[in-house]
Amino acid sequence: MTGVSSPLAASLLRRNIHYGWVVAAVTFLTMLVTAGTVGAPGVFIVPLEQEFGWKASEISSALAVRFLLYGLIGPFAAVLMNRFGVRRIVLTALAIIATTLVASLAMTEVWQLVLLWGIGLGIGTGLTAMVLGATVATRWFSERRGLAMGLLSASTATGQLVFLPLLAKLTEAYGWRTALCFVCAMLILAALLVLLLMRNRPSDIGLAPYGTTEVVPEPPHSGGLGTLLASPVLVLKDAMKSAAFWVLFGTFFICGLSTSGLIQTHFIALCGDFGLAPVKAASVLAMMGVFDFFGTIGSGWLSDRFDNRWLLFWYYGLRGLSLIYLPFTDFTFYGLSLFAMFYGLDWIATVPPTVKLTSRYFGAERTNVVFGWIFAGHQFGAAVAAYGAGLTRTEWSTYLPAFFVAGAACVAAALLALSLGRSETAPARAATFEPDPV
Repeated sequence: MTGVSSPLAASLLRRNIHYGWVVAAVTFLTMLVTAGTVGAPGVFIVPLEQEFGWKASEISSALAVRFLLYGLIGPFAAVLMNRFGVRRIVLTALAIIATTLVASLAMTEVWQLVLLWGIGLGIGTGLTAMVLGATVATRWFSERRGLAMGLLSASTATGQLVFLPLLAKLTEAYGWRTALCFVCAMLILAALLVLLLMRNRPSDIGLAPYGTTEVVPEPPHSGGLGTLLASPVLVLKDAMKSAAFWVLFGTFFICGLSTSGLIQTHFIALCGDFGLAPVKAASVLAMMGVFDFFGTIGSGWLSDRFDNRWLLFWYYGLRGLSLIYLPFTDFTFYGLSLFAMFYGLDWIATVPPTVKLTSRYFGAERTNVVFGWIFAGHQFGAAVAAYGAGLTRTEWSTYLPAFFVAGAACVAAALLALSLGRSETAPARAATFEPDPV
């Protein structure tokens, strides 16, 4: 059943517009809303402490569970999308997230927080994580794949830009439960657009991927559900034999350690320690989102043209220096604006070159599953930062040690990225900013 997709695709094709951009737009919105869901607890940490008397470390433990599941679900989400279709899996994920949020309106105990915001949101958001963007970009785009991945990755930044300041204002004016109801309404809107416009593959509506003329049919499926769910483990076992996998896994671990687990989760509470109101702190996050939106799209454009190893070197290096600089901003408007600019430009900019390198080393057919495991590394790092920073705040009454550690780790990741060698099929060239054919 193609619904409005086939006539819309035909109409767009007459205007020389590929339907892949429609699918990318729906995916962008879906990832934007789920990014807002992932970031929302950062706004709610202080209200939950005030209402229930929970410690920052207790709340952070639930968020750490969510980050772990958010990453671990990714590889299995990839094979489920391959088998049952992107549309069906995304709709299932949005239903899980919305149901979990509605149930959390009545929670009163920490174990309920862990069950709902840890396990429930971890599973739901994990099904629509970066693996979704990688799957759509790989299936629908042969050319401009890096740009498409950059756009989809930027949805995380846009989610902060759109949601976090608004959620902070709603929370301040009406309470955190009202803010959650707003998120649920946006989830329903995203689900309706997925139902109407999302298609699993270009061949579903008789199209070739963007940049090619050959329609690629859906590959045949074999084996039962057990075999299907075991396949990511087999892919992981094979990928672990490659040094490139461990470099990409390790650098993405540090990526999670220094972004979603740290800034997205604890930045608003950190600013509160220095007298900055939640709405103003959320506005700084929104400023980061503006810079990251353009930085990530630019990163996708660059990843189509230049050596992705050196892109990662610069991204991680600049991020590390900005995190080390943050405690010296005195949390003034000028200082935080400078931090937001440098940090924001490469918040998610690491994703397009990481996906491109994954495709280079492991092939297009396995990209989404292998990247799912690499993204699991990202979420392991996020879980460590989410819990670790909350623990330092509880034990030492400050978040700052966690920020210094994350900054130093980013500098190490910058150097680690340069240890990547060329794939066997890639032509030998000097490690400089030269056009990259992949």
